[in-house]
Amino acid sequence: MQLIDEIIVPCCLLGLLAALAQFLVIRGIKLTPDGKDSLSTGLTAGGSEQAAKLVPEIYEKIMTGAVQFLKVEYAICTAFCLAFAVLISALVSWGTKSPLQGHLTAGAFLTGAFTSMLCGFLGMMVATYSNARTTLACAYSGYTLGFNTAFRGGSVMGYALCSLGVLILWALLSFYRTIYPDADDWEILFDCAAGYGLGGSTVAMFGRVGGGIYTKAADVGADLVGKVVAGLDEDDPNNPATIADNVGDNVGDIAGMGADLFGSFAESTCAALVIAAAAVEGSHNTLADAGWNAMLFPLAISAAGIVICILCGFVATNISPVRDEPDIERVLKVQMVLTAILMLPVIYYMAIVLLPAEFRLEGVRLTEDGHPAKITGSPFKCFICATMGCVGGLIIGLVTEYFTSHTYVPTRELASACKFGTAVNIIQGLALGYKSCIVPVFVLSSAIYVSFQLCDLYGIALAALGMLATLACGLTIDGFGPISDNAGGIAEMALFGPEVRRRTDALDAAGNTTAAIGKGFAIGSAALVSLALYGAFVVRLRVKTGVNILEPVTFAFLIIGCMVPYWFAALTMKSVGKAAGEMVAEVKRQFSVKDSQGKTLLDGSTELKPDSLTCIQISTQASLVEMVAPACLVILSPLLAGTFFGVQAVFGLLTGSLGSSVQLAISMSNSGGAWDNCKKFIKNGFSDDPELRYTKNPKTAEEVKAAPKAKEAHDAAVQGDTVGDPFKDTSGPALNIVMKLQAIVSLVFAAYFAAINHGHGFLGQAAL
Repeated sequence: MQLIDEIIVPCCLLGLLAALAQFLVIRGIKLTPDGKDSLSTGLTAGGSEQAAKLVPEIYEKIMTGAVQFLKVEYAICTAFCLAFAVLISALVSWGTKSPLQGHLTAGAFLTGAFTSMLCGFLGMMVATYSNARTTLACAYSGYTLGFNTAFRGGSVMGYALCSLGVLILWALLSFYRTIYPDADDWEILFDCAAGYGLGGSTVAMFGRVGGGIYTKAADVGADLVGKVVAGLDEDDPNNPATIADNVGDNVGDIAGMGADLFGSFAESTCAALVIAAAAVEGSHNTLADAGWNAMLFPLAISAAGIVICILCGFVATNISPVRDEPDIERVLKVQMVLTAILMLPVIYYMAIVLLPAEFRLEGVRLTEDGHPAKITGSPFKCFICATMGCVGGLIIGLVTEYFTSHTYVPTRELASACKFGTAVNIIQGLALGYKSCIVPVFVLSSAIYVSFQLCDLYGIALAALGMLATLACGLTIDGFGPISDNAGGIAEMALFGPEVRRRTDALDAAGNTTAAIGKGFAIGSAALVSLALYGAFVVRLRVKTGVNILEPVTFAFLIIGCMVPYWFAALTMKSVGKAAGEMVAEVKRQFSVKDSQGKTLLDGSTELKPDSLTCIQISTQASLVEMVAPACLVILSPLLAGTFFGVQAVFGLLTGSLGSSVQLAISMSNSGGAWDNCKKFIKNGFSDDPELRYTKNPKTAEEVKAAPKAKEAHDAAVQGDTVGDPFKDTSGPALNIVMKLQAIVSLVFAAYFAAINHGHGFLGQAAL
């Protein structure tokens, strides 16, 4: 066993053991609070034995709905992936004139796809398992146990997903190495392994889009009829769409996000490997010459990051735990900062140990005489590149928190705008999202510039891996959000007292911010990953003249590429609107049904029960039908461009799509996150302004006087949040997959594109 194997395997096994240990702790909280099985002999203030007895029933409905949806979605994904694997095998075999290479690429694709499905399913199951236990933990013990339960639920997903992703990729590369043992053949080996990233992103596309449409159809429908029309509380048990809404949080934000970030890790690693393995003309001092340890340096970064995140997790749950409401965001922020800081010396140590003192890389920049530049890399340069990504990801996360958390000025200003109506709220929310793009774009641009100057395209790939080095922590705090959201919903549906709901609402509000941070983190890493894959595509094609965007076909497709994210967003937003309309009609129908005494659900009928199953079926059917068109747009656009117009058209398509997607994704995600927290800021009474503290049953003279204005502000905030829901949970976060998936499709099919009319496609004329 080589040194690199001795690093990767133990780190991954430790990650799996840590995930199991955290799960066993969560399992200690029983759903039956009978004194003997629970963590406490009684419920704290605000709880009730009657409410606690409803929790298992609600939990079972959410779990059943989530499992049924994923089974159907993954059945569709499996059928698509098997068919697409046949296409990959055929086209790659034809392009490379090697059936073996085609078969191995298709095998890597299926491995990545099924790994992504496994990670998404495990994450969803653990999150759903944790939500009701978080509710009961808040009822039994307060903030500390409630926070720790939700945090541990997220960490199970984070540790397991990262460990499985790295371990399976390592096993795949080790197997392929037995087929291509010579260093001269490793370029082919890593070309085949690129299919692993394609498989991960293909499943992520279905998970993000399908799950996003599902959850927002239920959420928007429940909000519009339940809160705005009927005046019900969020997650009121009489609202039949609330179960579907809670199911959607798990299948969209958990399974979708897990598959998304798994795809980012897989693709950035594959990009780094393809670039590192590229042969350098006239030089033998390459990373391939340095051996297997140097080649797998990118995997070592990811594996070591798992251990760092495990150690930092103890800080949140044991060393400096949450004791009261203000501690929640502080503890989560400490996790982000601490993991990033501790990761830096680890990356430096890995670079010194695994990389040669000096190595050569084939650059895509041109020298003055028009030849590709020869780049000289070193461990320190690689460390700086990875550091730019790691620190850049931290900055993007903190900026996202600033713009979306109600602790800071932007969201509080947005809440004040609600006093003037829905239109002003939406206008300011859009402006907030656009403004929030500024710092992340400068951060990404700086990381790209510095990394490219130091190590060319390999440096950009390392920057992407540096940003993803703390992926286990990122997934933990991102999973914390939906688990807390579900916990609040269960507390409301089980009719717990106000103190329990206040605790779950505080976790939920912080969870909204962490979810926004996770989305910002995913978008930033996707931009670097996409650029790294783009570079690997150029390197793979052996383009010696660089990419000239002023080539007519390149510039024409650049404009088309800029349009693709808007086309994609239009499809997904329309799908949510259509499905939400069906949900609204169904909820209104159920609210209009009368029992034998002439009472409806809203009148407190004891005979009628909310039919949540029908609402779940509406969301499921709508999401599974509507996710096909956006996925086909993203996968087929580079295939059609390369097949008919050649590689120069693909260059333009990727350039335009990357530049356009970053801005649109950040602005949509942050606008939606701010609208959501703005609503909670008003609903939960966090404001000092009486006109921004919504009280359903005002009692004091001050509350009675301010009630009409507060009601108007609350309704405006709810409607703004309804607009923001598909922004932040469907279209916005799915755009990072648009960037990555187009780029990885291009890389995998590079040889096929090059083989058609010398790279100019069926409609081209000149030779490359």
